[in-house]
Amino acid sequence: MMLPSRNISSHPVSFILLGMPGLESAQFWIAFPLCVMYMVIVLGNIILLHIIRIDRTLHEPMYLFLAMLAITDLVLSSSTQPKMLAIFWFHAHEIEYHACLIQVFFIHTFSSVESGVLMAMALDRYVAICFPLQHSSILIPSVVVKLGSVVLMRGLLLVSPFCFMVSRMPFCDNQVIPQAYCEHMAVLKLVCADTRVNRGYGLFVAFSVVGFDMTVISISYVMILRAVLRLPSGEASLKAFGTCASHICVILALYIPALFSYLTHRFGHHVPRMVQIIFAYLYLLVPPMLNPIIYGVGTKQIRDKVVQGFSGKDL
Repeated sequence: MMLPSRNISSHPVSFILLGMPGLESAQFWIAFPLCVMYMVIVLGNIILLHIIRIDRTLHEPMYLFLAMLAITDLVLSSSTQPKMLAIFWFHAHEIEYHACLIQVFFIHTFSSVESGVLMAMALDRYVAICFPLQHSSILIPSVVVKLGSVVLMRGLLLVSPFCFMVSRMPFCDNQVIPQAYCEHMAVLKLVCADTRVNRGYGLFVAFSVVGFDMTVISISYVMILRAVLRLPSGEASLKAFGTCASHICVILALYIPALFSYLTHRFGHHVPRMVQIIFAYLYLLVPPMLNPIIYGVGTKQIRDKVVQGFSGKDL
């Protein structure tokens, strides 16, 4: 790999995305399971959105938040996967400078939105289980829309400075990014200037978003657990646990690889590059693929509608 040169320019015309350094000969075949995952993401989330849209009985807070999650997953995966497949299959390694910054913006904005939607879903489960009689009056549709809007605005306002600050910095001659998509830290490593402010702001955003959301999620589930353990019926307790189990699986699938990828980019200098790259791909592909599967299989109303659709019955 080229070593960074100290020759400085305002910004390069384009960057080179390597894909998977060390696995160049296998990239063509690796693209096939990635393509299957992307097809599952697109098909699964579109089916989920279609079912929620046409079935008025599903126009409830839980399913509205699920629709927000599906839209977020489609945007997040579509911002990276087509370019990734083009690199692996057609050797289209070059990405234009502004396209790279747009990719940075979409990846980090909608990662933040996904985290926020999961937090909102945890609040919905808390209200539904701990205050079942007041649930419909507390989480009315306008409140759901406002929560979704706040989560989206938070992502836009926190991530926009990433692209603004990077766009004003000089770059070295080295224009190689050793992965298949642009993200903040990968682009920042190509800058020929002091990046401590950028790194500090990135760390602040990551831990403020994840820290706040995880705190709210943890408190919500502690309160849910206390309420469930007080239920007199064992069947009711199992039903409440089952409702929350799928949500917890989705949360773990997002946060574990995302935090590992983020922290190793900054502090994991001794973590093998291949491990870093694999986790960087996992947190962008696995949650969007698992969400429609977990919620489709785990939610009876959605599962029944999918079965009806495939059996040829009118939805």
